[in-house]
Amino acid sequence: MNSPYKSSGGLQRVFKAFMYSIQGLRAAVQYEAAFRQELVLAIILLPTAFFLGRNVTEVFLLCACVVIVLVVELINSAIEALADSISLEQNPLLGRAKDLGSAAVLLSLILTAAWWLYVVCDRFFF
Repeated sequence: MNSPYKSSGGLQRVFKAFMYSIQGLRAAVQYEAAFRQELVLAIILLPTAFFLGRNVTEVFLLCACVVIVLVVELINSAIEALADSISLEQNPLLGRAKDLGSAAVLLSLILTAAWWLYVVCDRFFF
């Protein structure tokens, strides 16, 4: 059974998918304060990675951690929007879904902070 909303393929599908992704990024910037905060941090950290990293691998991993935070935040925001569209009343399962998404963001932030701290300490203190 195929959804009537699914596209068939080709370059038009790729273009439409790209445009939907741009709409999603715009919505995240417009409606999600946490995403805006992390985006500002990314705008600062991504160029800094090229100064801080001593080789291509370090620069890549510093940038990858930052991008992972943005990706996980987008997924968390999608979960929250979907949960809120189902019900705004207290629901233990919807609350759990939101909490799990938030925990994923927290873990990605911890990973990023740990890796950046390691690279900074290794570069300047050891």
